[in-house]
Amino acid sequence: MWTSRKMVHYAILKNKFINMTKQAFYNNTLGDKLRQLRDQKNLTQREVGAVIDVDGAFISKVESNEKPINRSHLATLSKFFNIPEIDLQQLWLADKIRLIVKGEKLGKEAIQIVFNDFNQQ
Repeated sequence: MWTSRKMVHYAILKNKFINMTKQAFYNNTLGDKLRQLRDQKNLTQREVGAVIDVDGAFISKVESNEKPINRSHLATLSKFFNIPEIDLQQLWLADKIRLIVKGEKLGKEAIQIVFNDFNQQ
């Protein structure tokens, strides 16, 4: 018999597992970087959202890698967090590529071909 206490404990463990799984899959995403920067400044998602005129729920989805952020917001965020814009631009583009090849059987091979092409230039 599941008591309410066991159910709460199960829900907490399930959320921790889901977050660990997401973190294992998503390495070096823009969302991860924004969460790290926000945590370092002890800011809420709502406070970061206000900087680019979006709500805290949207920032939550960006940090969870569920929604992409508009590229035009990167300049504002880089100034706000006092980091080079290129750092955010690289992660933004990597997220975009990841989204395109995610679930593709030949995704890694396709990325390798493009990588090789860039190295020949």
